[in-house]
Amino acid sequence: MTRMKEGRLKEGRAHTPDPAAERAEALVLAAPGRGVRRARSCALGQRSTMRSAARKGRAAPAARDSLLVLLFLCLLQKTCEPKTANAFKPNILLIMADDLGIGDLGCYGNNTLRTPNIDQLAEEGVRLTQHLAAAPLCTPSRAAFLTGRHSFRSGMEASNGYRALQWNAGSGGLPENETTFARILQQHGYATGLIGKWHQGVNCASRGDHCHHPLNHGFDYFYGMPFTLTNDCDPGRPPEVDAALRARLWGYTQFLALGILTLAAGKTCGFISVSGRAVTGMACVVFLFFISWYSSFGFVRRWNCILMRNHDVTEQPMILEKTASLLLKEAVSYIARHKHGPFLLFLSLLHVHIPLVTTSAFLGKSQHGLYGDNVEEMDWLIGKILNAIEDNGLKNSTFTYFTSDHGGHLEARDGHSQLGGWNGIYKGGKGMGGWEGGIRVPGIFHWPGVLPAGRVIGEPTSLMDVFPTVVQLAGGEVPQDRVIDGHSLMPLLQGAEARSAHEFLFHYCGQHLHAARWHQRDSGSVWKVHYTTPQFHPEGAGACYGRGVCPCSGEGVTHHRPPLLFDLSRDPSEARPLTPDSEPLYHAVIARVGAAVSEHRHTLSPVPQQFSTSNILWKPWLQPCCGHFPFCSCHEDGDGTPRMPGL
Repeated sequence: MTRMKEGRLKEGRAHTPDPAAERAEALVLAAPGRGVRRARSCALGQRSTMRSAARKGRAAPAARDSLLVLLFLCLLQKTCEPKTANAFKPNILLIMADDLGIGDLGCYGNNTLRTPNIDQLAEEGVRLTQHLAAAPLCTPSRAAFLTGRHSFRSGMEASNGYRALQWNAGSGGLPENETTFARILQQHGYATGLIGKWHQGVNCASRGDHCHHPLNHGFDYFYGMPFTLTNDCDPGRPPEVDAALRARLWGYTQFLALGILTLAAGKTCGFISVSGRAVTGMACVVFLFFISWYSSFGFVRRWNCILMRNHDVTEQPMILEKTASLLLKEAVSYIARHKHGPFLLFLSLLHVHIPLVTTSAFLGKSQHGLYGDNVEEMDWLIGKILNAIEDNGLKNSTFTYFTSDHGGHLEARDGHSQLGGWNGIYKGGKGMGGWEGGIRVPGIFHWPGVLPAGRVIGEPTSLMDVFPTVVQLAGGEVPQDRVIDGHSLMPLLQGAEARSAHEFLFHYCGQHLHAARWHQRDSGSVWKVHYTTPQFHPEGAGACYGRGVCPCSGEGVTHHRPPLLFDLSRDPSEARPLTPDSEPLYHAVIARVGAAVSEHRHTLSPVPQQFSTSNILWKPWLQPCCGHFPFCSCHEDGDGTPRMPGL
């Protein structure tokens, strides 16, 4: 199209391009097929007629008549532009694993875990090898993925303290004024479904306002967990949600109760002169203190481990062993219901997050214990979803994407058994905002006939790029009233562009900038500058064992002055920091990246913090409940109807 416009300018003749013809030709370039050839003939026929009239240099009645006839013929053939546009809106299937390491897949070099379905997806599509999460933890990474912009821009990051949502009954979550790709696709005629994990909040001020709920963010169907899997969902596992605080509160309660008992015993034996009313009053205070924290922490499984269908709670607490089959059934059903499309299905898997709930068919089958079993079950589940796409005749009309929300969880262990993922050659893991192992994730794109099979791209890309990519495929436009950090990947995926649109990428841990990446396009080098890194424990261990995840700030991090510099194109493992002696460009690179960081900081603006203490706290009036609070309990029948106990 650009070359044609340039040719017209060189001819020096007046010409008014036909918008309908140009849009039809754009669709031709994006989606080959039988109907496309007919649309191309329509578009080119319109242009040919108009050019002919322009060459003759006379008034256009004849050209207009010819154009009207041509458009009438297009209508008769049912290939006029509006229907062509609908025909070339692909179905969009986005699959996101939870806590999967990039080194856990065969297509990324693992030869001990069996992932044939994901490997085939990569073989038939495009595989990215420098695909990066915008944050190293669940909630902020997913917020950035959904909105195409860093999570701190929406307040979905922490300056200190909590780095992810802790309760279904907290008031924090993805703000209503944020625009997700689902909302834009919904506006462009897509059915939009989310099946699986949400972890972006539920309510703001009352139990039924659903201000953070998926249905308030562009999805017209939701089935899954509004929260995330934790060890608390499995009664046989140790507590996870605020485990350290919970242990302290239990200790304080025991200490206070022991004090009350001592006073009561002393009074009874006559050793202490204290009124019975005072002892009773103090006992009441201790009891109220106990109730104040145990009403939340004592029932974490009931409050957090639930399933919802749209606004209704269907299982409370959820039965873990059934969950994978329920999600699979829902996904297959959704595809069948919307096979006439177009549809968006965001399949947000619960695999492979602890507690690694795995069905008996896969237990003990891998070489890597429970974690490996769970990875192989995830691959099987994805295979079933891809089969459903093919069985419904949608393989060639579906744009499929697979990734993980961040790197594998190195600190997840059970004694000597590793319960978290493997991040391959990359240093660090989940929770570490700077090191590659925390943010480098799988990125696989599949669309037969449009994306070249077997293509491997090593350019820096981001999960935030998915937002503008799917918006473009749907025929929409990204919001112009806010900063969007992602770029459409279609030119890169199709080979129209050789280089990533990202010159710089900024890597945050909470709201703290830990590192920045410079893709030096003229040389192809990828430089990485680390300003802050976590202190591994024990020293040299490669992770923060003894903690849930590494901290972002405080005494557990090291601030580097001067910064650490790595050339990822030669040292992707970040094993050899460069110095002015070993790298002649050291000072120039540090200065260039520093200038980019300063420019980036000018795009930041203050927003309400969703992870503040007041937003994080459990609030009983916000708790999603099946039945009458606090007696919340139900399980789903085979037909999907919630069933109360005793009914």
